[in-house]
Amino acid sequence: MSRICELSGKGRQVGHNVSHANNKTKRVFLPNLQNVTLLSEKLGRSFKFRVSAHALRSVEHNGGLDNWLLKTSDEQLSANALKVKRELKKAATVAA
Repeated sequence: MSRICELSGKGRQVGHNVSHANNKTKRVFLPNLQNVTLLSEKLGRSFKFRVSAHALRSVEHNGGLDNWLLKTSDEQLSANALKVKRELKKAATVAA
């Protein structure tokens, strides 16, 4: 399983450990990924995602999964999230 957030696209970063003597060794900074189940109010279903803690806060700030997916560009989203976004758009066109 890759270490990339399914909603924000946040992945690993590379940097250095720097010692007191200013020696630098390579290291990896991993995102804080959590397995969560988010509820879609418009679809009435829940979906499982692997999401960073930062993205989870952003989803809650934007008013839930439905609003987040409709606002976010397709390039950032995973295949699973894109599938949910298409279902949301389809449900919106049927309701209108």
